[in-house]
Amino acid sequence: MIRTFPNRYLTHVGTAYGGGAVGHRRTLEEVSVAPSPVPGPTVRLGHRFADELPELAVPWQAAEAPEPRLLALDEELAAELGLDTDWLRGPDGLGLLTGTVVPEGARTVAQAYSGHQFGGFSPRLGDGRALLLGELSGPDGDLRDLHLKGSGRTPFARGGDGLAAVGPMLREHVVSTAMHALGIPTTRSLAVVATGRKVQRETVLPGAVLARVASSHLRVGTVQYTRATGELDLLRRLADHAIDRHHPAARDDEAPYLGLLRSVVDVQARLVAQWMAVGFVHGVMNTDNMTLSGETIDYGPCAFMEAFDPTTVFSSIDEGGRYAYGNQPVVAEWNLARLAEALLPLLDESEERAIEIATEALGGFRTAYSAAFTDAMRRKTGLPPGLADDVLVPLVDELFPILRSGHVDWTTFFRALSSAARGDAEPVRGMVLDLRPLDDWLERWRALGPDADAMDRVNPVYVPRNHLVEEALDAATAGDLGPVERLVDVLRAPYDERPGLEAYAAPAPPDFGSYTTYCGT
Repeated sequence: MIRTFPNRYLTHVGTAYGGGAVGHRRTLEEVSVAPSPVPGPTVRLGHRFADELPELAVPWQAAEAPEPRLLALDEELAAELGLDTDWLRGPDGLGLLTGTVVPEGARTVAQAYSGHQFGGFSPRLGDGRALLLGELSGPDGDLRDLHLKGSGRTPFARGGDGLAAVGPMLREHVVSTAMHALGIPTTRSLAVVATGRKVQRETVLPGAVLARVASSHLRVGTVQYTRATGELDLLRRLADHAIDRHHPAARDDEAPYLGLLRSVVDVQARLVAQWMAVGFVHGVMNTDNMTLSGETIDYGPCAFMEAFDPTTVFSSIDEGGRYAYGNQPVVAEWNLARLAEALLPLLDESEERAIEIATEALGGFRTAYSAAFTDAMRRKTGLPPGLADDVLVPLVDELFPILRSGHVDWTTFFRALSSAARGDAEPVRGMVLDLRPLDDWLERWRALGPDADAMDRVNPVYVPRNHLVEEALDAATAGDLGPVERLVDVLRAPYDERPGLEAYAAPAPPDFGSYTTYCGT
């Protein structure tokens, strides 16, 4: 878990791209339409992405929402952005949240990007059912994207209807809210609005739009698309944009674009380590779902692992287990190799030397991931800072087979482990069938002086339990928002154990069966 990686997804950095593989700006303009902004007096939206990278931005407008109705609003996030919640609940606010009423001067665009999807390269993906409304500058001065999902077909729709259903959009609201509360970098759901449209999936479902906030929507796939155009100036401008937006320290590096690559490698290593520490399974780690900022993006077939098993998969389309829980560090490294490929022309004029530079930078992933995951496990087990790796790493590694053989619930075990640090080991002993290896482990662990209070600050009581998420989404689809609202309220304070909420901390009942998630498209 900490040091070893299977090799089946690793490849050397190479030259996968040739010029002209993807449509250029001219092609995009041919299929674009002009947006139709309507004055919105309380909000200003910047258009830095569209201004600086017009080749990657197709002007477009959202589909009409016949009967918009607010389903969920993150008032805390709205306040951070300087948005008036009463206004957001009104007609113009709902218009903004669905993209049908945008502030004067806004430039709504669909963004272009490519992506490796389950290992296969798709040269032209892009926002098929999404729009970047623009950038918000909140009271803190930080620039953040306001982006829609489910806002209708764009030129990137590839035959899809461009719409989204209530359930998947509320799933993103629930899980991204939980991830933020857990302290994990993430895009965030500002609101979910029912559109009044019907969406045809396996059945006819009520439609919705998600208004999402992110540091940006720059992805590994954005860089891949740009490299595939063969336009070196565009690639350089994109890299400069990413540095200025997310990794300004790289600007002072002797080699800024190498600094950018190293920075993205580092933030992604730390992000995936945080996923692993809470048992989060993303489910669709394509390169178009990996941000340059280091934020989690796209909560489609995601879920939280209950019984510990590295082979855990929830996604209906991940038949080979490529994106299983235990493979996530490997896939992240593979994706970053694709980023390095795309950046090669900026690293050195000599391709051979550029590959050497990129390979060296990619070598930092395993070191950064191992350090981040080891530290996360040190904190989860309450052990003191500075504990030697040759003591900590073997101890943690020995715990995993105990949990796996006993089908032990990941979240419940680590929360209960603090009781063992206080002297009562029965809660954790009750989860394991073979007590001898656990008791031996507990004895050696206790001898290192674990801090129970520190453990309670990093081991959540509440995560989005899969059965509760499904129950809440089913209820919301049928018109009852109560279960979603209660679940979100619980997940906003994941470390605070509260009386009367025991059902939110419990694993799924035996009759819940195996759990499968879907992309929602």
